[in-house]
Amino acid sequence: MQDIHFPITFEFKITTLANDFTAKDKTGKTIAFVRQKMFKLKEDISVFNDDTKSRLNYRIKADTWLDFSTAYSFYDTKDKEFGKVVRKGWKSLWNAHYEIINEHQKQQYVINEKNPWIKILDSLLGEIPVLSFFTGYLFNPTYLVKNTQGKTVAELKKLKSFFGKNFEVSKIGELDNNDDDRILLALMMFVLLERRRG
Repeated sequence: MQDIHFPITFEFKITTLANDFTAKDKTGKTIAFVRQKMFKLKEDISVFNDDTKSRLNYRIKADTWLDFSTAYSFYDTKDKEFGKVVRKGWKSLWNAHYEIINEHQKQQYVINEKNPWIKILDSLLGEIPVLSFFTGYLFNPTYLVKNTQGKTVAELKKLKSFFGKNFEVSKIGELDNNDDDRILLALMMFVLLERRRG
């Protein structure tokens, strides 16, 4: 995913059982097709160049890391790990909290919800039969990616859509060298996990 032109849109396919989505840049060009393998005990995500799946660019695999939080490691085409995103267990119950770790096992960024109440209202109303159909238009959480200085570098928004199938990633601040891919992969995994939570 080189020469990324933000904003990036994640578009889920709601007509298939698989949890797949396409990532497109601001020109409408597909920069990735994300396929989550079904019926796996551990998460196993494939990131292809496009929806033809002609070239596999990255893999994301689950394991446990340090304090028993779940980690999702990023691998390139040579099966070399170059970072991971870690969901911090108890912190994530109220407010989504994920840490992006670089290839040197150092934390670089944190992903948090901008306003946790929106997520709560979205989940509560989603349980009501008729209203659940409209929650994708009423409540649209925003998530911030911040660096170790607390500055926002990227933003992920759930866009207004039925079934909550579209998300948009915007670049807000400056990123460290070659971090675009690591942040996008972290947000791809984040969306898969948070979308499943409701």
